[in-house]
Amino acid sequence: MIGYVTLGTNNLDRAVAFYDELFATIGAGRFLETEQFVAWCKSPESPGVSVTKPFDGQPATVGNGVMVAIMLDSTDEVDAFYQKALELGATCEGAPGPRGEMDGFYAGYFRDLDGNKLNAFYVEMPAA
Repeated sequence: MIGYVTLGTNNLDRAVAFYDELFATIGAGRFLETEQFVAWCKSPESPGVSVTKPFDGQPATVGNGVMVAIMLDSTDEVDAFYQKALELGATCEGAPGPRGEMDGFYAGYFRDLDGNKLNAFYVEMPAA
């Protein structure tokens, strides 16, 4: 259903460098690119994440309660992705670990260089 999610930035070059390196760790690459907008995904059939300078020319701001969740294939992949984000300058919003009341839900939360909140998560689905 979701094609891509857009995050605002006030420094497109810096944001693109951050996400190029971060998303490369999970095999995602650029799939759309203009002077104002860059988007990444793993394949043409999968949802993507993008960064953009706001179309209205006003400063980008962080949405309160807005978060992008990146689904990964294991807890080890969550740990590595989260650590890479921090190495690239992201800030911690909750170290990786089991979360909430849902058994098998494992996530790490961080804010990118513009303050946008993301999480990397893995869900261990019960056997049928």
